[in-house]
Amino acid sequence: MADRLTQLQDAVNSLADQFCNAIGVLQQCAPPASFSNIQTAINKDQPANPTEEYAQLFAALIARTAKDVDVLIDSLPSEESTAALQAASLRQLEEENHEAAARLEEVVYRGDMLLEKIQSALADIAQSQLRTRNGSIHSQKSHLSFLYVLCTVHVVY
Repeated sequence: MADRLTQLQDAVNSLADQFCNAIGVLQQCAPPASFSNIQTAINKDQPANPTEEYAQLFAALIARTAKDVDVLIDSLPSEESTAALQAASLRQLEEENHEAAARLEEVVYRGDMLLEKIQSALADIAQSQLRTRNGSIHSQKSHLSFLYVLCTVHVVY
């Protein structure tokens, strides 16, 4: 991203382009001036030009770009900003940064602890499901062997 001065220069260049384009379009759309005793049939047959629409469009573009230029100018450091004020501002920003970093570390630590608890709970659930499955398979096997014994006893008699 460009610095503020480059952004300001780009905005001023854009404003100049818009002024030039507006003047060119207005000249192109302007009705011809009449000279004394000279009339041409071509001018009478030309349709009305949307000069008003172009004027409003370019006025809006120029106003918006001028507002952007003002915002960029206001964002530039003032002449009253001394090295001491800038250093104090930087110290304050560094303190805020350290506080935010400490809060972030605390949140990450709590997140890690929560993650461990969740993983432990999931492992317990998985173990319970495996024990339940093994128990149901064992009970199914015992039911099948009981049925087998019954069938073999029934066939023998």
